[in-house]
Amino acid sequence: MKILAGAIGSDIHTAGILNFLNLAGKEGYETIYIGSVIGIDKLLDSIEEASPDIVAVSYRLGKESCEGLLRELKMSLENRGIEKRLIFGGTVETAEIAERSGLFEKVFDGSEMPEEVVMFLRGRTDAKGEVDYPQTLLERITAKKPYPLIRHHIGLETVEATEGAVRNLAESGLLDIISLAPDQNCQQWFFQQENMISSEDGAGGAPFRTREDFERMYKASRTGNYPLMRCYSGTRDLLKFSLLFKETINNAWAAVPLTWYSQLDGRSDRELLEAIRDNQGAIAWNGGSGIPVEINEAHQWALRYCHASIEVTTAYLAALSAKRLGVKVYVAQYMFNTPPGISPRMDLAKALAKKELIESLKDENFTPVTMVRPGLMSLPADPDMARGQLVSSVYTAMKMDPEIVHVVAYCEATRRASDVEIIESVKMAKQAINEAIKGLPDFKQDKVIQDHKEYLKSESATIIEAMEKIKTGELTSPETIYAAIKLGILDAPGLSKMSVAKGAVRTAIIDGQSCAVDEEGKRIDEKERLSL
Repeated sequence: MKILAGAIGSDIHTAGILNFLNLAGKEGYETIYIGSVIGIDKLLDSIEEASPDIVAVSYRLGKESCEGLLRELKMSLENRGIEKRLIFGGTVETAEIAERSGLFEKVFDGSEMPEEVVMFLRGRTDAKGEVDYPQTLLERITAKKPYPLIRHHIGLETVEATEGAVRNLAESGLLDIISLAPDQNCQQWFFQQENMISSEDGAGGAPFRTREDFERMYKASRTGNYPLMRCYSGTRDLLKFSLLFKETINNAWAAVPLTWYSQLDGRSDRELLEAIRDNQGAIAWNGGSGIPVEINEAHQWALRYCHASIEVTTAYLAALSAKRLGVKVYVAQYMFNTPPGISPRMDLAKALAKKELIESLKDENFTPVTMVRPGLMSLPADPDMARGQLVSSVYTAMKMDPEIVHVVAYCEATRRASDVEIIESVKMAKQAINEAIKGLPDFKQDKVIQDHKEYLKSESATIIEAMEKIKTGELTSPETIYAAIKLGILDAPGLSKMSVAKGAVRTAIIDGQSCAVDEEGKRIDEKERLSL
């Protein structure tokens, strides 16, 4: 494919054209730059001489003069019988004129991010000339590389408001994945609605009550860039929810915990051992149905202020469980900034320890996918400071080479996000992503990071060794995991006196690290904590 580009009329600006041609060249196009201050006759002479597939025209000097130039261009093309794919680049006001002219298949007004230009250059079209957006996770990841997929969740106070927000988000083209957030009534009692508490309708998410509600959300998303859709798993009846989501929203992946949504956290009344068995059943069903799975385990422990060794261990246990339960594509989520006070350096070391253990399980039947996200607990209440935290967190997390970035809207420390705040937040995150993609130092080679990463992997091995001594079954069996929690091998301070877990471990942030400590606040390792 060949692209010819130049600035027409008296426009001397070249930066935008050269940036566009640079991106096109990287995508395998043959590029021809004919310069600036190009008259219409010279432009057409160049087109006839070079015979390009696409002609890129730029003009930035004003809408009135632009209108006249484009009229001349249209007449001259018709007089010479030239038919080419035309695209335009300019300012907001000249782009508006170009859009109205009907000459161009694509108009750029300068507000686009590099990935949007690249996606246009890569655009696959069907027989009707419409863009074909991949509708499976791995295909979409491949189509967008090196840019990660962007995910955000949405769940407003009413189904109608959520439906409108889903449509707006899809039409924005900014998100690749929309996660539906049902209210707690839905997550816990969708299949036993007589148990719902009406005063809690809309609390924490959208009050979905029927199969048709989910079908409406999917239909609303079939516009714009046709994002993938998924939904929170529910806190009970996870298997029933899995089937519902597959049939109504073509669930991009299922997110199921190993131990949570039980007596462990109180989000359902399921007894812990029963919940582990049920959860593993849902994981196995999704895996067997070809649906990717995320086991949102480790960050739930982190939210209860566990120390990093527990978090690394539970991340590995989750991935190992998924593999043994038949999951083919595993979405591994890495939550940054959690617990509060952890330093970016130690945060990265912890994430790298998890990733290396999870990636060690990779084979032809098990493909891990890296998803990063800011930690909700780290967002300040002040909206300007929260914006800064969001950008900082995403930039740090880009060192993990993620395939998915789960954006958390800057306002969520104080209120749920509407489509307006989501779009603002995604734009901020995308800017951090685009800066990082230009090239980052290899922080993986930082000796402090490497040393702490290896330490955490060693400490995790000690926890695994303690679990293997339980001898109630294999390492990932419900009985072993249940016993590890009851014995305090897996533990967190946030579970004290309110859970079936021991809640006996003490933790603290020391030198930016999340550590287990003794009664005097002194750091202890896992052999001492577990008295091995």
